[in-house]
Amino acid sequence: MGKYLSLSSNHSSNKRSLEGLKTFSYLEELILDNNLLGNDLLLPRLPHLHTLMLNKNQITELESLLDHLAEVVPSLQYLSLLGNMACPNELVCKEKDEDDYQRYRYFVLHKLTNLKFLDTRKVTRREREEALVRGAFMKVVKPKASNDAASTSPEMHYTPLPSGSRDLTNHRGILGKCSYIYYGKHSEGNRFIRDDQL
Repeated sequence: MGKYLSLSSNHSSNKRSLEGLKTFSYLEELILDNNLLGNDLLLPRLPHLHTLMLNKNQITELESLLDHLAEVVPSLQYLSLLGNMACPNELVCKEKDEDDYQRYRYFVLHKLTNLKFLDTRKVTRREREEALVRGAFMKVVKPKASNDAASTSPEMHYTPLPSGSRDLTNHRGILGKCSYIYYGKHSEGNRFIRDDQL
């Protein structure tokens, strides 16, 4: 029986297309990159699976996916979720940074304690310790869309200014000039420039 299966680039979001995986009970590596798999991804129980690649899919909900993986693939050691909205990557999304990605790693390691490799990096001992202590608190919570927000008028925008200063016709601002002279007293900027470089 085969131990490696790649179903990459099938562009199939159909759950029925993964139903046949239950016949591959001894599967060790499964690659499902570049499909249209979303939050409704349901894998059959694969007790021997240690490598799972879900790159470039449409997964946005991380916690439900991790809970499902912990249940159906208990031997999982290598996981990659790059290219999904659930994986904050600063190269793909400008609003994300390295801290967002690190919090994501802690949360994943908290849920899947056997992982040795996540995305493109090996899991370090320090990451594993941090995930044990704080991983549960690294969950990214998205605010729920409320009906009140839709009913408010578009003219009501948030502003940090007090209510008295929101009226643009009645303001008490001051416009003026400032004279500043820099003497360079505490500067070390030119200390490394030699006279022959000027």
